[in-house]
Amino acid sequence: MPSPFPGMDPYLEDPTVWPGVHANLIVAIQELLNKEVRPRYVARVEERVYMVPEDDPAEESWSVPDVKVEETRTTNRQVWSLSRSTPLAIAEPIVIRERGPVRESRIEIQEIASRKVITVIEVLSPSNKIRGARGRKSFLKKRKEVLHSKAHWMEIDLLRDGLSHPPKPPGCDHEYQVFCAPVGHRAGKYWKMYLQEPLKVVGVPLLAPDLDAPLDSQAALAMAYERGSYDATIDYVKPPVPPLSPALARWSNKLLKQKKLR
Repeated sequence: MPSPFPGMDPYLEDPTVWPGVHANLIVAIQELLNKEVRPRYVARVEERVYMVPEDDPAEESWSVPDVKVEETRTTNRQVWSLSRSTPLAIAEPIVIRERGPVRESRIEIQEIASRKVITVIEVLSPSNKIRGARGRKSFLKKRKEVLHSKAHWMEIDLLRDGLSHPPKPPGCDHEYQVFCAPVGHRAGKYWKMYLQEPLKVVGVPLLAPDLDAPLDSQAALAMAYERGSYDATIDYVKPPVPPLSPALARWSNKLLKQKKLR
C-alpha cells in the first residue's frame, strides 16, 4: 500500500523511523540511476564512518550508536587478598559501554572506464542538520572535500527540522529541497519541494557532453516506502514527529480522513 501523501510523507521524518527510510532511499536511488547512467557510468553505495561523543548535540533528538560513559553508584565490593587477612574494598569503576561507529551511506556515480568518481549524492539525516553535531561535522567535511575536487555534489534534504543548505530565505515556504553544485558552478542551484505536491524529478550532473541524468525523487521515495512496509507500522492517527505547522496540520488531517486513516 502506498503512502497516503502525494509527495514526502512527514511521518517518515521521525528520527526513530528515518534510519530505515534512509537505507531504503539510498538503494532505490541507486537502482533508478543505474537504469539511466549505464553503460558509461555506474551508481555505487559508499559510506562515511564516524564516532559520536557522549555530549553530542544530536544525542537528544537523534539516537545513534556511540561510545557512552556511565558512572555506577553501587557500593564498593570487598575481596580477599592472598597476602592479607582482612578484605580490601575495590572501588566501583566508571563503565564504558561500547557501541559501533555510525555509518551513513551515500551514492557515488563512477565512470566505468576510469573508475573516477563523477558525482556524489548525499541524503541528509537529522544529525547532519544539527549545529555542532559530529554527524554534521562529518557531513560538512565530505562536502568540502568534494567541492574541492573535480566531482559534482548533490544533497537531498527531505527533513523539515534542522539547518538547510542553502539556508532558506525569510518567508520561504518550501519544506524540502535538493541542492546541486556541479563542477564549474560551485555556488550551486536547488529545487524547492512542498509537502502538498509530489517530489520533483531532478537532474544529476555527469561528464560533458552527457546530459544530466533524471532522478525521480518521488519514485525513489515510493520504492523506499513500499520496501519498508511503512503502511503496516505508521500510526497516522497520531501527529507526525516533528510536528507540522498549523496550516499543514489541518491539510494533513483532512487528507488522512479522506484516506480513512483517521
